[in-house]
Amino acid sequence: MVRRALGVFLAVVLGLGLVAPPASANQGLWTATWAAATQRPTAGFGPNWSEKGFDDQTVRQVVRTSVGGVSARVRLSNLFGAKPLRIKGATIARTSEGAAVRPGSVRPLTFRLSRSVEIPVGGELVSDPAPLLVAPLERLTVTLYLAEPTGPATAHVFGTTTTYRASGDHVADLGASAFTEKTTSWFYLSGVEVAGAPRRDGVVTFGDSITDGAAATIDGFSTYPDELAERLGGRRPVLNTGIGGNRVLNDSTCLGERAGKRFQRDVLDRPGVRSVIVLEGINDIGMSEFPGEEPCVLPNPRVSAAELIAGHHELVKRAHAKGIRVIGATILPFKGAGYFTERGEAVRDEVNTWIRTSGVYDAVLDLDRVMADPADPDSLRPAYDSGDRLHPNDTGYRAMAAAVDLTTL
Repeated sequence: MVRRALGVFLAVVLGLGLVAPPASANQGLWTATWAAATQRPTAGFGPNWSEKGFDDQTVRQVVRTSVGGVSARVRLSNLFGAKPLRIKGATIARTSEGAAVRPGSVRPLTFRLSRSVEIPVGGELVSDPAPLLVAPLERLTVTLYLAEPTGPATAHVFGTTTTYRASGDHVADLGASAFTEKTTSWFYLSGVEVAGAPRRDGVVTFGDSITDGAAATIDGFSTYPDELAERLGGRRPVLNTGIGGNRVLNDSTCLGERAGKRFQRDVLDRPGVRSVIVLEGINDIGMSEFPGEEPCVLPNPRVSAAELIAGHHELVKRAHAKGIRVIGATILPFKGAGYFTERGEAVRDEVNTWIRTSGVYDAVLDLDRVMADPADPDSLRPAYDSGDRLHPNDTGYRAMAAAVDLTTL
């Protein structure tokens, strides 16, 4: 009872703005409970709203926490914007169904005590704390009103939940009726953090579309990071910073910056991180087999196992320099996928052997063996295949999470 009362008091004090830290302050108090890796505005492999941006519109975005706390704040990014981002109003609330939120839970978000804020080009800003008690594994809705033309929007293209849009200002609406448009991308929202007991036990899952959750059920929270958070029972943060199509060695206009370039902000700068699971490399291997006409994947030079290994080794060194444990995940089978070749398979085998045997990683998560078809180890197990011979289905993602040795995190 005393602890709960203290928590409520702290939430109220923080929420009133008596403590209103900038993005770099008081990191020890805050723990990231949800994250998304930001990308350049792009249509990617499907339509979304990032290229055109917003004008006199409200965007409502749903996330699921991994751990709870006594207060919440959000991180907003204009990293890839072409002009300053002006946010006229914002709220956070508990999710009801679809775009609706639960009565009594809506809290205004302020930014250094103001309900409106401007984020410069290339910048990121954290909100003041909002007095909202957050439970583990619960859905939260973050709503932003963008009154002026934003221009192209910093985004995360392959979200696994539905995002909603309405014309005009609807940040405080409880109901869903105004939100008539839908997509499955996130915009500007790069993190949600909670206050509570100081901790440093967060797990970042870093990778490509298999980490991001491609082919997982939309709004089902069935990606492998989601399933891992459930295995941990809401006791430890799990942050998904996968990007669909991402590569270790090469940037892309629509598939995110290369792993080494984004590793600082997507892993090392997240508050409360203890360990990272790295699952990257299949797109370096597969996309290097493309003939070169597809601008989305350019550049796409053929990569060697040695080059991929060097890229992985660099990630490990940088994480260790920050005191973060690194778990290396072997690359999943991909025989039958659109970009499979025997040459690529030889590279995958060599990289996986290095991950297993080099001792560079603090621990190994051997997803290759977990996910392989016993009758054809170069292929995904049929029960785990979403149908494209590359991405797991919900059952496969559950098997990936089940394979994580929690003692290594």
